[in-house]
Amino acid sequence: MQVKKIAQFMAENDKVAVWLGVKVREVKEGYAKIEMVVTDKMLNAAGICQGGAIFSFADFAFALASNSYGNVALATSASISFLNPVFEGEKLVAEAVEKNRTRRTGVYEVEVRKETGEPVALFVGNVFVKDKKIL
Repeated sequence: MQVKKIAQFMAENDKVAVWLGVKVREVKEGYAKIEMVVTDKMLNAAGICQGGAIFSFADFAFALASNSYGNVALATSASISFLNPVFEGEKLVAEAVEKNRTRRTGVYEVEVRKETGEPVALFVGNVFVKDKKIL
């Protein structure tokens, strides 16, 4: 139950996730699955979803998964590879999976895909885990 409370708190209070219209689909310790629909406000000058919007989307899945244990986990690094373009109206799904976690660090991989399954981006992030609790 604690995991769901943390996810709800984060989904309501992360201003970027709220602005992106992210919906949380599933969260458990070390794992998160979210979705969003690309809007016209997320497009770059070429009419393609801006990389920063995709990064922020993946970053929120990463945040949910890494904070799911209840302790504040803050990113120390993150990288992303963009695989295919995304256009207005397309639904994206991001799935964050914990690859390693110790008392103080964690490594997470986030796959971003279109709802059709086509890969969009691969994100890898590292966190530092604090003693402070989220709630």
